[in-house]
Amino acid sequence: MTDRPLPEGTTGIAGSTGSTGTTGTTGYVDGPTAHAWAALGGSPELLERVSFQGPDDVLPSGLPVLRLARATVAVCSLAAAELAAHRSGAAVQAASAVPAAPVAPAAQAVPAVRVDQGAVATAFVSERHLTVDGRAPVSFAPHSGFWRTADGWVRTHANYPHHRARLLSALDLAADAGPEQLAEALGKLPAERVQERAYAAGALAVAVAPVGPAMHPLVEHREVGAAAASAPVRPLGEAPVDRPAAGVRVLDLTRVIAGPVATRALALLGADVLRVDPPRLPEAEDAHADTGFGKRSTRLDLAAPADRAVFEELLATADVVVTAYRPGALDAHGLGPDALFARRPDLILAQLRAWGWAGPWAGRRGFDSLVQAGVGIAAHEAAPDGRPGVLPAQALDHGTGYLIAAAVLRALTDQRTRRPGGRHLRFSLAGTASWLLHGIEPEPDAPHEASPERYDPSRWLTETDSAYGRLRHALPPIGYEGAPADWSRPPGRWGTDEPVWL
Repeated sequence: MTDRPLPEGTTGIAGSTGSTGTTGTTGYVDGPTAHAWAALGGSPELLERVSFQGPDDVLPSGLPVLRLARATVAVCSLAAAELAAHRSGAAVQAASAVPAAPVAPAAQAVPAVRVDQGAVATAFVSERHLTVDGRAPVSFAPHSGFWRTADGWVRTHANYPHHRARLLSALDLAADAGPEQLAEALGKLPAERVQERAYAAGALAVAVAPVGPAMHPLVEHREVGAAAASAPVRPLGEAPVDRPAAGVRVLDLTRVIAGPVATRALALLGADVLRVDPPRLPEAEDAHADTGFGKRSTRLDLAAPADRAVFEELLATADVVVTAYRPGALDAHGLGPDALFARRPDLILAQLRAWGWAGPWAGRRGFDSLVQAGVGIAAHEAAPDGRPGVLPAQALDHGTGYLIAAAVLRALTDQRTRRPGGRHLRFSLAGTASWLLHGIEPEPDAPHEASPERYDPSRWLTETDSAYGRLRHALPPIGYEGAPADWSRPPGRWGTDEPVWL
């Protein structure tokens, strides 16, 4: 079965709710929210459950970053509310009484969604608000950033030691070369030559490019399993409204930042999320302190027979697998999509890549900052002196993360109300970037009540004790009636949990 790409651009569903959100009372529906919800296969009548509130002066940009951010949080909130309605006592009893006729939640039974733009803006820069015992982590290492080249600009990513070492080696620099030597070397080379030398060495550098055409869909998905009997799904039973994903087992095979944001959202909503990392690829502790809320974390070597056996036991009863490793990394361990669905035709598999699933760059590594450079966002946001710019948040990462979580939640509902069987979901940072550049129109002149509120992020920050120390962190932006206000547990130390389901 082939993947079904979804169209680029807006859906033609008119209007916007503005800052306070008039959806459901005036008939206006937020266009980006409607497009994302349709891309996820959501029922259009549920869009009238969505509204917005809060300050307008957030995530300022020459691109519609706020519209993207609030839409991704809105569809995640709506998918959570939809699943909560399905798992309410009435729906569960109705479904158990007539097993052959699953009960989809009626629109009026789905809790109303009200997304606060201040909460969204704070969550979209959660890594910047994080402090650990008062210390603010450093987001980008000295060898990461924009650099002048002989004919333009290049963006590097060298936050991890192995990426820095590969970058310096690709440029014939000493392992201890500092930013000054890096700048000198880059200034002598054309940007695309730097890009290709870095790629060949397994390093990360991308030439800053002009805005290109829309090339990637927001999400691709397919259904797996020809009949209900061939791929039954595990019953979940009743669940409280603030934990609609309770009892769902999620294997988290992701790193930095989109995948961990997705699984952090699922953990907020009650899923048992177990992150699995290889022992020889350490995670930055500050990154885990930001995105590890609600989860557990373990380390397994998939090439070691004993660890592989443990992983297979986990996989055998997992409901969801989320992956975001470089292309081909898991396939080499026999964990590609076809192999997974051959063993588990009822699985929900969500995959993430940087550069999309087709085209010459599909197999390349990437991060949000590099995709911004490569698709034209950095050029679009350039300063008057020509220096490339950035979005006010790593919006491709965070936005894609909430889209992934929304798709998983929708798949859980869809399996149990429409058709059993597996679900294969594919996302890319480049797809979200295409949507931002080409698929979200400027704010229309829809009637809405202007918000006098000024943005103060402290309203959406809190402090929590953890294994890392006292954390100041952003609160979750998920907003529906009865939604959880915070995670049930702080992040534990990376890689220290037992590899078992709770």
